[in-house]
Order: sequence, then structure tokens, then C-alpha cells
Amino acid sequence: MLATKSIKAEDHQLREAVMQQLDWQPEIISKDISVGAKEGVVTLTGFVHSYMEKIAAENAAKRVYGAKAVANDIEVKPRIEKTDPEIAREAVEALKRNFTVPDSGITATVKNGLIALEGSVQWNYQREAAETAVRDLAGVKSVMNCIEVKPKVSPGNIHAKIEDALRRNAELDARRVIVTTHDGTVELRGNVRSWVEKDEAGAAAWAAPGVTKVENNIVVTP
Repeated sequence: MLATKSIKAEDHQLREAVMQQLDWQPEIISKDISVGAKEGVVTLTGFVHSYMEKIAAENAAKRVYGAKAVANDIEVKPRIEKTDPEIAREAVEALKRNFTVPDSGITATVKNGLIALEGSVQWNYQREAAETAVRDLAGVKSVMNCIEVKPKVSPGNIHAKIEDALRRNAELDARRVIVTTHDGTVELRGNVRSWVEKDEAGAAAWAAPGVTKVENNIVVTP
């Protein structure tokens, strides 16, 4: 009984902390977001007016200590309704304006406000830049990033390079992370204290030359 009460108290504290974090983030304008918490899993529901705001709410929840996972069920209800062809044209222009995104090799398909990005790039930061470029377009309800990372450089000894990068990172305890690699695919296992650490480990793995895929299986154990 005491253990059950303790878990419920922790869930209540986590819920309150997430709600406070949402209020703290200036880019989150909507007051129609509801928060639930059960055994460290945070559930976000309600609605916002842009896909960018939905992602901002998810990132805010992940930053709260005690959050082991986040289920983002927020619905996007754009203030400005646009047709799929309009969104597609604006997506193409947004990709062109972003100097980080390659000039060719990426296509954007739009259906019911959902943008699907396809193609290939050499680095993951280019893949992420493409998604960021179209997130805040008016009328966008969701973004599905299907861009593949296909480096032109050979993987080399990426295992040692990633472990060195983890040790250099002040935000991480590298001893808690296990790295395995095979043909450009990196798997991360182990446990860290927060989502921030998990994301930092993933970013360090993606930065190694020749990486084509990162499977971040690190468990968050506050």
C-alpha cells in the first residue's frame, strides 16, 4: 500500500512539474494542453495551433526530471487552413531557403496537412534541418521524416570515435552507455538519468563519420 501511494505521489509531482514547464516555455501558447503521468510515462493531450508548438510541448516534457517516456497525443488545429498544394509549394521554398539542406535529393509530399519528406543526405544534421525547415509552415499538422542518411565516407573506426565523444561530453556519464556498431549502424544501450542525456548520446553517435543509422535503446532511469 505504501509503495502504491508513493508511486501515485511521484506521478502527481511529475504531472505538476510538466505543467509548470509547459507554462515556462514562451513558444507554447496554447492553454488547451492536458497532462497525465503514470509510472514515469507522461501523456500529452489537447490541441495546439501549429506542429512546431506540438513538438515544443513534447521537448518540454522530456526535459522534466522523472519523465521516462512521453506519449504526444496533442492534436494540431491550424489557425490558417491551407490546401495541400499550397503547403507543398511553401515546403519546397522552405527547403531551398535553408542553406544546411542539400539543393537536390529531397522531395516533399503533402496529404491532409501531413508532410512526408523522402530522399537521401550525407549527414543526419542535414536530415534534421530538412524537417525543421517545414515544421513551422502554416497549415502543417504533422511531419514524417523518411529521409535516409547515406554517407559517401567509409565508416572507419566509428566505435572508438563515438566512445571518445561520449567521454568528452560534460552532460553524460559515458560509463552508463554501451556502444555497438555494425556496417554504419550504431546501437546505444544502458541507462541515463534524463532524456537530455539520452538525446546527447544519440547526437554524439550521429556526429561520427559514416553513420547511417542510430538505434537509441538507452533507458531513462531517474
